[in-house]
Amino acid sequence: RIFARNNHKKTLIGRSLAVLMKCGTDSVSLFSVSPAAERLRHILGEDDNTPTPTIFTEMDTLQNEGGEIEWKESARWVKFEEKVEEGGERWSKPHVSTLTLHSLFELRTCLQTGSILLDLEGYSLPQIVDEIVDRQIADGLIPPDLKEKISFVLLRKHRHQTKKPIHRSLADIGKSSSAASSEFVRRLSQSRSMNDISDTPSTDQLKNKFMKKIPRDAEASNVLVGEVDFLDKPFVSFVRLAQATTLGGLTEVPVPTRFLFILLGPQGKTKSYNEIGRAIATLMVDDLFSDVAYKARDREDLIAGVDEFLDEVIVLPPGEWDPKIRIEPPKKVPSSVLNLNELGQMNGSAGGAAGGEDTEFPAPHELGEELKFTGRFAGGLWLDIKRKAPWICSDIYDGFHIQSISAVVFIYLGCITNAITFGGLLGDATDNYQGVMESFLGTALAGTVFCAFSGQPLIILSSTGPILIFEKLLYEFSKSNGIDYMELRLWIGIHSCLQCFLLVVTDASYIIKYMTRFTEEGFSSLISFIFISDAIKKMVALKYYPINRGFKPDYITSYKCECIAPDQAVISALFKATRLPLTKTLSKKECVNYGGTLVGNSCKYVPDLALMSFILFFGTYSMTVSLKKFKFSRYFPTTLRKLISDFAIFMSIMSFVGLDMLMGLDTPKLIVPTEVKPTRPDRGWLVMPFGKNPWWWYVASFVPALLVTILIFMDQQISAVIVNRKENKLKKGCGYHLDLFWVGVLMAACSFMGLPWYVAATVISIAHIDSLKMESESSAPGEQPQFLGVREQRLTGIMVFVLTGLSVFLAPVLQYIPMPVLYGVFLYMGVASLSGIQFWERIKLYLMPPKHQPDFSFLRHVPLRRVHLFTLVQIVCLAVLWILKSTFLAIIFPVMVNVVAVEPRCETQEDTGRKDRQTDRKGTLL
Repeated sequence: RIFARNNHKKTLIGRSLAVLMKCGTDSVSLFSVSPAAERLRHILGEDDNTPTPTIFTEMDTLQNEGGEIEWKESARWVKFEEKVEEGGERWSKPHVSTLTLHSLFELRTCLQTGSILLDLEGYSLPQIVDEIVDRQIADGLIPPDLKEKISFVLLRKHRHQTKKPIHRSLADIGKSSSAASSEFVRRLSQSRSMNDISDTPSTDQLKNKFMKKIPRDAEASNVLVGEVDFLDKPFVSFVRLAQATTLGGLTEVPVPTRFLFILLGPQGKTKSYNEIGRAIATLMVDDLFSDVAYKARDREDLIAGVDEFLDEVIVLPPGEWDPKIRIEPPKKVPSSVLNLNELGQMNGSAGGAAGGEDTEFPAPHELGEELKFTGRFAGGLWLDIKRKAPWICSDIYDGFHIQSISAVVFIYLGCITNAITFGGLLGDATDNYQGVMESFLGTALAGTVFCAFSGQPLIILSSTGPILIFEKLLYEFSKSNGIDYMELRLWIGIHSCLQCFLLVVTDASYIIKYMTRFTEEGFSSLISFIFISDAIKKMVALKYYPINRGFKPDYITSYKCECIAPDQAVISALFKATRLPLTKTLSKKECVNYGGTLVGNSCKYVPDLALMSFILFFGTYSMTVSLKKFKFSRYFPTTLRKLISDFAIFMSIMSFVGLDMLMGLDTPKLIVPTEVKPTRPDRGWLVMPFGKNPWWWYVASFVPALLVTILIFMDQQISAVIVNRKENKLKKGCGYHLDLFWVGVLMAACSFMGLPWYVAATVISIAHIDSLKMESESSAPGEQPQFLGVREQRLTGIMVFVLTGLSVFLAPVLQYIPMPVLYGVFLYMGVASLSGIQFWERIKLYLMPPKHQPDFSFLRHVPLRRVHLFTLVQIVCLAVLWILKSTFLAIIFPVMVNVVAVEPRCETQEDTGRKDRQTDRKGTLL
């Protein structure tokens, strides 16, 4: 028993031969390239930029029911096989084709002995059938007297498997018996004609929903197999048409036919014929063989393609498994990159790895021309502008998609929560010189400008922890030395802006290309852990309604809360002034307003609120995770599943906001400023640069500005590298120099207006990208949707920050959102940003026994102890950064990211003495 590995091996052959050429002539002698592989190298090595279309293969078998002959669809392939179940009412689940080894050898024999017609000019099925039969007669394979019989069989009607209801409709039931009789007579008279197949696609074909699963440029391969009583040896023909042609009702869907394989044979071998048909159908959807079928020049090329397919099949012992078991399609397509040892095994070589030079693999973060050092004044900035200019219009209209709505809601809620959090912390650190209102306006201004004009509009700007620490230290320094804080801060912002301009015009951003995945993973993991820990700490430290840990149900009668007046005469006077009776029970607010004191064991506790807050917190997170995965479930159509997944955040927030309103509990709510005015009354919206500090501070501020510039540069560019990594498949390019330019401009603008400074926010930017990911709509049955890239545009970012600025006017609506719900969104952002980080996957390996560990590529090549050592080094570096960020030294946090992130490399020593760097699927050097 065998099954084929559907990998694209064209790239493999070219890459393997390139490695062989690089190893030198001495190494080449160690490898024996099979004649089939050598022949395919010449076929596939021809310069042809035309992509090979996707092949849809349909297999029809000849049926004889009640004396009437017809072709009935029995199986189909787009990438995996689907069979018509024995009941004939439904398709099977897509599965990997399992073939018999004998059927592959019989197929090879059929191609050797049958007729091969390549680039046949065909416009209709009758004409093609005549050409096929005439070629068989000319080659002496069949006698001329069988021409009419074979043509009659091949032109019978094709009955396709349609998804009609099992029960008959009322209209069908109402048909009279006479109508049924006349229908039988009509079909019988048609069956006696030579051509029983329609020339144009039927209505059922045109309306077939299966077309959604087939790419637009697909072409069909039709396999016809059956047994007849007038042949004494098989009739075999393989046809490739010069141009794909729609052959009426031949195919289930209106896809033009490019290939035909016909096998008619004597009676008694139906199972063997079906297995041969399945074998050629499976080969036709194999990436390598389909390339060969399109480019084959003669019979020998096709046979070479079969031989190469046989070299890659895996034989399973017949007694070790049940052939009836259907192999589920793989979640991920295996990597087609093989090392030298596997290349030797593929070509039948018993030799090991060759000696010679090290094989250099691409660096995991080999970046393109975006970070190329031009050596010209502002050369990188000019290239960024030229790169982004052609996309100006598409950056707007690409945002008009329903997916953008869910992305805007998701990121908007994350941004306003972040703005409120950092605004409150800034207010505490700077004595309200900067507060929540400044944070809202700064976020709106900086974010809108950056998303409108930057090189990478998918990046979201926000305040960060190191900048918050710097602001706190700067204010304390200014206060202790009698210096005006806002004026000093303005000059630091101006100097930092000029320093950013200097970095831009000198192409200094090119040093980012030396940043490794080690650095990226450490930085992004730390930021993710910060988001997770902050969300949990905010929930545990809810100041409004703490958990009553000392509550004992048996002493419930002793829990009470009373309002005690400091002076009875005072409280009596207050009652007379308000005309309230002395016996009135005061509320908590009234007691405090009248100067009373709350005394009792239950005064600061409110039942249910702590529990309800945690239900909202974890409920929002859990529901979001579940709905995000809903697109992989088996319920509802694909479009609806995808829609639910896209709006998972919005649906979760609305659900738990509704639950909170239904319960009617006084949970802590989102508080948004309702007036556009500075938080501190004695400051305005414009900071004057002169008049309050000595002149030499204008020059001396260059020194702290240098530290801020390093903060901004490293934080911005590390986040940009993470956003622009190749795994995201961004097509419109990026602009590191242009991004830094606008960050510098916004530094100066925010300094003049007394607003916070902003830089790229890693976690929110990753969440922005995840919410805009696109997947293929027409994936083959059984195949996971292919990740196509990210919906690159500027509209979502602009809308997020415009809404942030308008939040002041949306306060009556936003006040219904509980803070625990937003903390749940924060928790989801942190956890979701950890997915796809290899460092996190390697941490989980510590908790897994070896037999339960995932089949990662690097575990096949690198000893487990070496992987654990590599991970341990990263954990230690991460712990150092975590401790660092918790102290005042957090100012130098981005610098320390590069200091501790020295990437170790693990190497394995080959028997021949050659050190070969091992890579994982993503090219990470270990």
